[in-house]
Amino acid sequence: MRRVVLYTAAGCHLCDRARAVVDAVRADVAFALEEVDVTGVPALEAEYREWLPVVEIDGERAFVYFVPEDALRRRLAAQSQR
Repeated sequence: MRRVVLYTAAGCHLCDRARAVVDAVRADVAFALEEVDVTGVPALEAEYREWLPVVEIDGERAFVYFVPEDALRRRLAAQSQR
């Protein structure tokens, strides 16, 4: 099963939008989802804060800032064909 990780932070409106897109796609496409809040975690803040939200698919960075629904669906389909 594909694994999607959504990196977010408290109060991030772009993160809320990304979460809504991920949830909408997940209603139709099966994948494991992990949401990671980087708030207050120095190592994660250093790596992800300026890019939030960040979506990784199977360990590969797929999206930053915005998550277009159609593009997420295509990426998940492409990942499943590997």
